[in-house]
Amino acid sequence: MPMVRLQKFLSSAGVCSRRQGEEYIKKGYVKVNGEVVIELGTKVDPTRDRIEIDSELIKEAQNRVYIVLNKPKGYVTSCKQPDDKIVLDLIDIPERIFPVGRLDKASTGLLILTNDGLLHHRISHPSHDHEKEYEVVLAKPIPNGALKKMEKGLPMMGTKTRSAKIEKISPTRFRIVLREGKNKQIRRMVRKVGNRVLRLKRIRISNIRLGTLAEGRWRYLTEKEKRGLINML
Repeated sequence: MPMVRLQKFLSSAGVCSRRQGEEYIKKGYVKVNGEVVIELGTKVDPTRDRIEIDSELIKEAQNRVYIVLNKPKGYVTSCKQPDDKIVLDLIDIPERIFPVGRLDKASTGLLILTNDGLLHHRISHPSHDHEKEYEVVLAKPIPNGALKKMEKGLPMMGTKTRSAKIEKISPTRFRIVLREGKNKQIRRMVRKVGNRVLRLKRIRISNIRLGTLAEGRWRYLTEKEKRGLINML
């Protein structure tokens, strides 16, 4: 088997995303053949090398798992977070999985979790243009002009947000469809137009909808959902 980068192996094994794997390596959580490795360029042979995180042996994922979770408020979208509740606490299965993308601690709604590293990369990377839809509740009524500004794009973090689709539901509620995912993007956009988010819930990622799934509950993707998602990416 060809040598692969350590963070790529951790992703394909379903331990965490590749980016999170890099953090684990830098923090000294990962051992290869009994030695702590902190170099991100390190390559391993999964058929020969013994790879551990916190003294637990890591093996390549055999069964691909795809799960939808309705994330409750107060949970962190992470594989590991000291002193915080994490979304993996809500799912009890033998396979190692990791969340695709993020929802901040105060937000709720749809998360996809999987041990498919390639799917994770394609959903998470903005170049693939998949849509994410959210329901937003505001602290006070929002003018139509402010929503138009958000639709067209706002300056943020040294760049400009991409155009979005917005449907106003009431003076203090709207739905928004994004094709990118900057850190706390919707909350930042709302602040820029002089308002504040009270509740933020993701209801769709590409063809996967949250539907009536109860908060804190999870389910496996159907075969139809998996085929549709993979074909879109």
